[in-house]
Amino acid sequence: MAAKIKSNKILVDVLFLGTGCLMLAYAIASILKPNGLVTGGFTGLAIILGYLLNIDYTFIYYGFSLSVMLAAFIFLGKKNALKILMISVIFPMVLIAVDRTSLPLIENDLFLGAIYFGVVGGIGAGLVFKRGFSTGGTDTTAQILHKKIFPFISLSQIIFAIDIFVIAFAALVFDRNVALYGIISNYVFAKSTDLVLFGLGSKKLKMEIISTHNEEIAEYIMESLGRGLTILDVTGGYSKDTKSKILTICSPRESMLIKRFVAEVDDKAFIYVLPVVSVWGEGSGFERLQEES
Repeated sequence: MAAKIKSNKILVDVLFLGTGCLMLAYAIASILKPNGLVTGGFTGLAIILGYLLNIDYTFIYYGFSLSVMLAAFIFLGKKNALKILMISVIFPMVLIAVDRTSLPLIENDLFLGAIYFGVVGGIGAGLVFKRGFSTGGTDTTAQILHKKIFPFISLSQIIFAIDIFVIAFAALVFDRNVALYGIISNYVFAKSTDLVLFGLGSKKLKMEIISTHNEEIAEYIMESLGRGLTILDVTGGYSKDTKSKILTICSPRESMLIKRFVAEVDDKAFIYVLPVVSVWGEGSGFERLQEES
């Protein structure tokens, strides 16, 4: 029975990963590139460098992917490198194949190209993230930078800074229209990804985590993500054992980072997630609580 469940999980993982990689590769090769657009992260940087160096951007992207995997092995450990091994090898190969066989979906329309890329690419990335995989690009780079250079900056802020840097670089190499449409494509991409992961839910989530590795998890949430948290004592109804529960409010993207980290340190942990309608108080992305005059 257990073997059948594991086999079904692998099948679903392959289906989601394959479909997600194909959609993301198609969005890049048949929508983004033919319209002269760029986006944030390694995709946009590969397109820019390909233009400047007159080299096929797909090979540059492949080089980036393998470099990030090697850097993850050196700075984050073997376990983290193995997690992105599959996507670091498979996705660039899919991108090269799609780039050479697919026809442009739309050409010479920056606005529609930005929207279509954001929707198709965001859904593809969402399918990959949905099964717990990582693209092995910006997220992993941000983890390395956070650990080795910027421990005082949250992962979300580093990822945002990388995307802004790439789009600003595009404005210098191409023109500001390309950069502005790059911002639009990035925004639609992020929203489409969140839609796949969380549906039409809240922008903020409440996560409750019960684990035997609470100290490591709490340190990650506070130090790496820059989020506050509360720790409560809870008692199991069946076992009568008393354990600690971590409660934190975060964004959908941060919840996936937390889930991934918890899975690394304690695969038997219990995580409960609820959408939050409003949050008032001190904290990143929260509305300040003000007394009515």
